[in-house]
Amino acid sequence: MAGVQISGSRVLLTGASSGIGRELAKQLAARGAVLAISARRRSLLESLAGEIAANGHVPPIVVDADLSQRGAARALASDAEQALQGVDVLVNNAGGGVGGTIAAIGDRDEGREAFETNYWSPLALINALAPAMTERGSGAIVNVTSMAQVSSWIGFGGYAATKAALGLATETLAMELSHSGVLVMEVMPGPIDTAVQGETRLAPGIERMLARSPLGDPAVMARLVAEALERGKTRVVYPRRARLAYLLPALVRWDTRRLAARTVKEMDSDTRDAFWSLVVRTGAMGDEVTREAREAWDRRDTA
Repeated sequence: MAGVQISGSRVLLTGASSGIGRELAKQLAARGAVLAISARRRSLLESLAGEIAANGHVPPIVVDADLSQRGAARALASDAEQALQGVDVLVNNAGGGVGGTIAAIGDRDEGREAFETNYWSPLALINALAPAMTERGSGAIVNVTSMAQVSSWIGFGGYAATKAALGLATETLAMELSHSGVLVMEVMPGPIDTAVQGETRLAPGIERMLARSPLGDPAVMARLVAEALERGKTRVVYPRRARLAYLLPALVRWDTRRLAARTVKEMDSDTRDAFWSLVVRTGAMGDEVTREAREAWDRRDTA
C-alpha cells in the first residue's frame, strides 16, 4: 500500500486533548497536515491549537465532541467535513473505559459507554467518511486499539474487550478495502507514559504485569505513527518489547493468568470483596477516583 502524503492532507483526529493524541496532533501539524482536532475538553484543545499555531503551523480547527454518546460521532464527521472541506485521514484515537470485574460490570451503563467510545463511535466515523475516500481512491483510516486485546488483567476485561472488538473490525476493514487505495492502519500501544498509567495502577497486582516492559514515550509513539502513515504501514506496535507479546500471544496470556492467579490468592477477604463489587468509569472524564489517580500521575514529575 502506498503511503500518505501528510503535507496538505485534511485530518480528523479524535482524542487530541492529551497523551498520544496531543503528541500526534503536533507531529502531523509539523508535517503540514490541516487538522480538525476533537475531544471532550475544549479548553485543552484550544490550548493545543494555540501551541501548534505558535510553532508556525496551520492552526487546527477545534471541534469538541463526547463520543460516549450515540450520534455524536456522526455529528462530528459532518462538522469536520464541512470545516475541512473533506477528510483525507481519519484517526480514531479517542478512548475511555470501564474498570471492574466482568461479573460486576455486566451490561451496566459504564460498560455500554465504553463500547460507544471505543468501538461504535469509531465505526460510525468510518461509516460516514470512508465512502468519500474510496470514491477518490485515496485516504487513510487509523484505529488506535491497545495491547490489552492481547493480554488483559483482572478488572480490565471490559476495556480490553472494546479494544479487541475494534482490533478485529480494523483487520476486517483492511481486507475489505485492500484494493480501494485507502490505507487502513492499526496502532497498538502497550504501556505508554501518559495519565492513564495512574488509573491503571489502581488494579491490584498489575505492577507484576507492567514490569515486563518499560513505559513508552507518547512523543515517540506519535512519531512512529506519522512515519508509518508516510510509509504505508498497516500496523504499529510500541514499545518495542510489546511486539514480542503481539507475536507470541499464547505465551503472554499464560504468564498473565499465572500472575493474576497469584494476585487473587494473595488478596485478603476485605480487599477481594471490595474489588469484586467496584465498577468505575475510566479516562479523563471518568469517576472521581480514576480522575484523581490520573492527576496524581501527571503531578509526579513536579512533586
